[in-house]
Amino acid sequence: MAASFPRASLNLVALTPKSNPLLPTLRRNIFNSPFAFARHKFVQAESARRVYSTKAGLSGFGGVALPNRNSRRIGVAFCCSDSNSTQTPKPMAVQKSEEEWQAVLSPEQFRILRQKGTELPGTGEYNKVFEDGIYKCAGCGTALYKSTTKFDSGCGWPAFFEGLPGAIKRTPDPDGRRVEITCAACGGHLGHVFKGEGFSTPTDERHCVNSISIKFAPANE
Repeated sequence: MAASFPRASLNLVALTPKSNPLLPTLRRNIFNSPFAFARHKFVQAESARRVYSTKAGLSGFGGVALPNRNSRRIGVAFCCSDSNSTQTPKPMAVQKSEEEWQAVLSPEQFRILRQKGTELPGTGEYNKVFEDGIYKCAGCGTALYKSTTKFDSGCGWPAFFEGLPGAIKRTPDPDGRRVEITCAACGGHLGHVFKGEGFSTPTDERHCVNSISIKFAPANE
């Protein structure tokens, strides 16, 4: 019984009603699951010639099905986890030496992304850009912000009210006055985040980002 599944987060549970008393509970949990994928993929199969029983590790909802002469039914549950409901996804880490960063970044990009500099207000390329698309890290290409979260704050730098899940790392400055935001993948300096300024946004936050720290990818490309 072999199958190929493209999603790395997919797990297989194989249980027979006869051999495992937990099957009714598992079946009930699957059909009560908020994930349509889990509900629709719960199936039962019968075979007159080849039947299966279970050797399953329930702690991780993983298992394999083995032949068994005494069993005629098998419940197969395909369960996938929603990354937003369980834990925040983490982007793939990008590590380079300072020499390697200098080789791939312009002098101004290196000054801001790696040395935590700041561009002059009103001079950034994306300060007044409001097209549909995604803003990515200029250093490593990790997606950071949706254009739908960008707003005109009048501060002179691109402003966003939230980043993509897991894409932004926050670190309080040593003096405690501000909170630095960096790319969670490569550590590139983006700017600072401010809260409680009274902007009419869902988060009441302003991610004040240097234009040179990001690259815009239009939605139609």
